[in-house]
Amino acid sequence: MITTNPKMMKKSFIILYLFLSGLFCLISYEASAQKVPINGPEGELSYIITLPKGFNPEQDHCPMVILMHGIFANKGINPIPALARGLAKAGIASVRFDFNGHGSSDGRMQDMTIGKELADARAIWDYVSRLPYVEGVGLLGHSQGGVVASMTAGRLANEGHAPDGVVLIAPGSVVKDACQNGKFFNARFDPADPPEFVRCLVFMKLGREYLLTTQQLDIYGTAAAYQGPVLLLHGSRDGTVPMWCSEKFLKTYGTHATLQVVEDENHTITRHRKEVVTSTVAFFKRVFGK
Repeated sequence: MITTNPKMMKKSFIILYLFLSGLFCLISYEASAQKVPINGPEGELSYIITLPKGFNPEQDHCPMVILMHGIFANKGINPIPALARGLAKAGIASVRFDFNGHGSSDGRMQDMTIGKELADARAIWDYVSRLPYVEGVGLLGHSQGGVVASMTAGRLANEGHAPDGVVLIAPGSVVKDACQNGKFFNARFDPADPPEFVRCLVFMKLGREYLLTTQQLDIYGTAAAYQGPVLLLHGSRDGTVPMWCSEKFLKTYGTHATLQVVEDENHTITRHRKEVVTSTVAFFKRVFGK
């Protein structure tokens, strides 16, 4: 994601650095440990399934939401764990996972592309949708995870088995513009001929394949195939992903989508996280008839 405001960019860098240092990483209640290996194009994916308290997968049934983190983040960085906890309290299971090259999953950050993340998300979908206790699946994505969630929903819809509902939190479709303009966070490059990799936030590497393929993504066109309920959540003080990203998604989806602007909230959802979780849970309860 990219910002054109230097002060907000610096602030975003600091917040992301703290996140990556683990200072904002909260441990959530887990009702189930991972058991079955799930593989994406770069290898095994690390994931955690959180079930409602007292839930017995041998005899009970419940819906599940697939939670997707943003670029340079992982499944242990909020708001993802907080969302898992909130959903569990409402009787909704969730699975959160690390995309390839992130967290504990296989692969290198330098080799990550959105295309590969789409394959990761599909691998998770294929697994959870076959679980005998799951009765409905929703998708949620934050930042770049929002791009992946929206495109995954569109692809699934084209195949005739769309998710029951989609939540996009500050969906980072601005990554396409950033790669086309040769400006990604603090990295500058020739978009027509990028180097083998660029460094973002000092130690994060984005590879040439990511920088080139992201320029060609049909984000909104792919997302538009999904015609189910959508909730867009975006902080009014997001200095990383501009509001126009959510507004364009809203226009793409039309009447079956709602945009909720969270006043005074930033990109990393640290100021009004409870409101974001509450709105997300309420949306999925309606979608799943809970």
